[in-house]
Amino acid sequence: MVDAAALEHNLATMSAALPGARLRPHVKAHKSTALARRQAARGHRAFTCATIREMEGMSSAGLGDDLLLANEVLDARRLGRLDARVTVAVDSEATIDAAARGGIREVLIDVNVGLPRCGCAPQDAARLADAARARGLEVRGVMGYEGHVVGLDDRETRVRKTEEAMLLLVAAHRQVGGELVSAGGTGNYDLNRWATEIQAGSYVLMDTAYARLGLPFRQALAVLATVISVSKAYVVVNCGLKALGMDHGNPAIDGGRVWFCSDEHTTFSAEAPVKLGEQVRVRPAHVDPTVAYHERMYVVSGEDVLDSLEVDLRGW
Repeated sequence: MVDAAALEHNLATMSAALPGARLRPHVKAHKSTALARRQAARGHRAFTCATIREMEGMSSAGLGDDLLLANEVLDARRLGRLDARVTVAVDSEATIDAAARGGIREVLIDVNVGLPRCGCAPQDAARLADAARARGLEVRGVMGYEGHVVGLDDRETRVRKTEEAMLLLVAAHRQVGGELVSAGGTGNYDLNRWATEIQAGSYVLMDTAYARLGLPFRQALAVLATVISVSKAYVVVNCGLKALGMDHGNPAIDGGRVWFCSDEHTTFSAEAPVKLGEQVRVRPAHVDPTVAYHERMYVVSGEDVLDSLEVDLRGW
C-alpha cells in the first residue's frame, strides 16, 4: 500500500529541492511506469534504470526522452532497438564493445568512487572515454555511485564522505569531458553539490533505513498483513521474507517490536492487545527489493483505495 498524502508530499518536496534536470529519478525503487509518470509531471523527464527490462518498459510507456541504464551490460542489442534516447554506463573495453555492437550511441564512463561494485579506476576514465569515442560513441560524461555513503547515519560523516567520493568523480570528469556528472541518491540528495544530476529513487516511497536519517520525506509504503496467530508473548502476521526486502534489517510495525521474519511470517511483540484477523502495516527496511516482490501497489487514503498501480518494470 502507498499512502496518498505521503506520496504527494515526497514528490513535491523533491521537485522543489531538485527541479527539472537536477534530478534523474531512479525507477528501480518503485518499478512502476505509473509512478514514473507522476515524476515526469513534476518536471523530471530523464530517468535512471537498473535493468534492461526497466528501460524497455519506460520506452514502451512513452517515457523514453532520456533513459540512462546505470549498469554494465555485455549484450546491448535489446537496448539498441528501443524507440528512446538511450545512454549506457561503461567501465571497460568489453562494455564499450557491447554498446557499440548493440547499436547504442551514447555512454557515460562509470567511475568507482569508493563502492566496490562496478566502475573503472578514476585514472582509467580518460582512456576508456577515448576508446568509446574511437568506436563512434558519444561520451556524455561520467557517473559514479557513492552507495557506501548515502545510508550513513551521521549527517556530518555523509557530508565528508560524499565530498571524498565526488572529488574522485570530478577529477575523472575533467579528463573525460561531457555535460553530465551523474551520481547521488536519496540519502545525500541535498549534500551532493558536485553532480549535475542526482539519481535518487527511494524518496518516492521511503523505507525505515532511510527514515533513520532525518530526511524530509515520509514513509509512504507498507505491506498490509493480517494477524494469523496470537499468544501471550507475541503476535504473528502473514508477511515475511518472501514479501519484504531484508538486506537492511527487520521491518517495523507501529506499536510493536519485530522479533524476526521467516518465509511467510513476521513475529512481533505488541504494546497493546491485538486480535486475530486484525490488519497491520509492516514497513520495510529496504523499499527497492520489497516492491519487486509484488505485482501491484494500492494508493490509499485512510480506508479508501484511490488507485491501483501495476509494478510493471519487474524482471530483467
